[in-house]
Amino acid sequence: MASVAAVEGAAAALRSVLSRAQQAAVRAGRAPGSVRVVAVSKTKPVPVIRGVYDAGHRCFGENYVQELIDKAPQLPEDIEWHFIGNLQSNKAKALLAGVPNLDMVESVDDEKIANRLDRVVADLGRKPLKVLVQVNTSGEESKFGVDPSGCVELAKHVKLNCPNLVFSGLMTIGMLDYSSTPENFKTLSNCRKEVCKELSIPEEQCELSMGMSADFEQAIEMGSTNVRVGSTIFGAREYPKKN
Repeated sequence: MASVAAVEGAAAALRSVLSRAQQAAVRAGRAPGSVRVVAVSKTKPVPVIRGVYDAGHRCFGENYVQELIDKAPQLPEDIEWHFIGNLQSNKAKALLAGVPNLDMVESVDDEKIANRLDRVVADLGRKPLKVLVQVNTSGEESKFGVDPSGCVELAKHVKLNCPNLVFSGLMTIGMLDYSSTPENFKTLSNCRKEVCKELSIPEEQCELSMGMSADFEQAIEMGSTNVRVGSTIFGAREYPKKN
């Protein structure tokens, strides 16, 4: 059972993160409300998430399909869930059927998963699903994501060939230590320029999801509109102990 201290600590940490995000946006010459903070709650118990919800937050992110399917029904329906982990095609239906208030999948990294999500949304008769194209900006083999050279084609595929998906922007994960470098952020920003030019859409309509606990302020200053903050809000992840 989550302690009162853990719940109160997460709520206080959220307020600090929101303040820091707003200040970073202002430093970059943007409106304070131009950044969405996704509170990444993976491995965290429902009562702690509920405490952050009760503090006024509505946008949460999870990395694992089953964990999100288990948690979502225990929490208010007005939460906007973001799925931010690698999504296998065979789990797309379970995710969308199990989480009716799934707002966005941030991790579309090839045409196969885009096509699968498009079909599942149609089959379930749910409203179009917002998606981000995940780009591997660090070049690490351990990272998922389309190569920067392929992001325009994948974005075009989503926009033109997946009528049940809403292409909403681009996402990247940082380096192996989950901090990123200005080069990674710059790469994603350049990808946005190319995608928006090709699709004839204004850049402000194309989100950039980059930056996590270690580097979200720098990411915002470099154009991020969506930051994924977990441990700074919730504390260290709590993985089951192995026997």
